[in-house]
Amino acid sequence: MTEAGLLAGFDAGQTHTTCRLVDASSGATWAEGQGPGVSHLASPRGPEHFWAALQASLEAAYGHRHGHGQQKPALLAAAIGASGIEVGSPGAESELQLQGKTLAAGALGLPMGRICVTGDERTALRGAMGQARAGILVISGTGTIAVGRNGAGLEHRCSGWGWLLDGAGSAMDIGRDGLALSLQMADVRVADGPLRQQIWQHLGLDPQAPSSPQAIKTMVVAPGFGAAGFARLAPVVAQLAQAGDSHALAIFKRSGQALAQMTSTISGRLELEAPLVWTAGGALLHLAPLSSAFSEALAIACPGAQLAAAAGDACDGALGLARELLNAR
Repeated sequence: MTEAGLLAGFDAGQTHTTCRLVDASSGATWAEGQGPGVSHLASPRGPEHFWAALQASLEAAYGHRHGHGQQKPALLAAAIGASGIEVGSPGAESELQLQGKTLAAGALGLPMGRICVTGDERTALRGAMGQARAGILVISGTGTIAVGRNGAGLEHRCSGWGWLLDGAGSAMDIGRDGLALSLQMADVRVADGPLRQQIWQHLGLDPQAPSSPQAIKTMVVAPGFGAAGFARLAPVVAQLAQAGDSHALAIFKRSGQALAQMTSTISGRLELEAPLVWTAGGALLHLAPLSSAFSEALAIACPGAQLAAAAGDACDGALGLARELLNAR
């Protein structure tokens, strides 16, 4: 008989963290809450951000039910899929996984044996697959990563090496490419156009002011701009692409090709024929020019690949891992 209480599944991304609580006996969703995002555990405030994201999102989820006068059930097990967590070799946890597990145990008040910490791409893949035995998940949000699994349980991932090294196909890359192109327009390497004017206006700058290019140079190195600052420009580039701007369309074409190359590489590595391909992440879900460019490039780079609707999300994948922990006791 299943112990009475709750299971928690966390999707901890760079911009926000979602905690979903389900009844351990019935599997019914009990509540969901949001908290701040995480940063790489090796970054200066990484552990602090990780701890705060878990605690805040868990308390937010509990808070949704406290208002109805319900008693707070015990948390039995939890699984966290977090951005920046590198997965160890099969059967072994990486150093970052162990560090995250220790932090999570303290933040959630659970024993180590009831905690699982892994990369958010792994929980997202598990959630997307549902009952499927193989397939590829392509995630494009602030950053980007793709991961696949074959029928033998072997996995392979592409990208996800951090925005400073490998952001092709992400909202960050799209925004940065648009901003970089606007500066090339400013110094007349590229003919001027609506892209420069609209991006600069979005940043609160005067497109006609001679000081604006220098202001951009200062802005992008300021603390707090980073990947998210570039990613916030992606919707501006998307609007231009939808209006037919050739420069914006070229940026999305390159991004779609980058995502298709990741998919093709994983398919070849895992020897997948006509693989199911699921998509996730705010950029692919909300920027229409990116999803269109990816679909077109995928047909060329990975013939036979089939875009499919995901069975669930990253929280669902994490909850599956949490239930395995509970059943293994």
